[in-house]
Amino acid sequence: MNERILEGTDHLGIKRFFRLDDAAYDDGALSGDTKELLGLVASAVLRCNDCIDYHLQQCVDAGWSDEELLDALNVALVVGGSIVIPHLRHAVETIDLLRSREQAER
Repeated sequence: MNERILEGTDHLGIKRFFRLDDAAYDDGALSGDTKELLGLVASAVLRCNDCIDYHLQQCVDAGWSDEELLDALNVALVVGGSIVIPHLRHAVETIDLLRSREQAER
């Protein structure tokens, strides 16, 4: 849908925001892979399942292990409190799905 939005409009503000979002995950003082893990934690605390799914895909592609992902999600749980539990459940379900897809591709 991002391509549809960016190709289907000449809206400068939207294009600038999308570029800013992209650039936030570029390597800098922190690696892009680490920033994706931070994005996962922020997404869980903000309770955005679509965002959790996106960042989990990026994290899996970056090579983060299930143990590392769960450790990061634990930080989100501690910061966000019990209201994050349903999103933690969603995240674990997504991890399982992503890992099963990996297995099927081998």
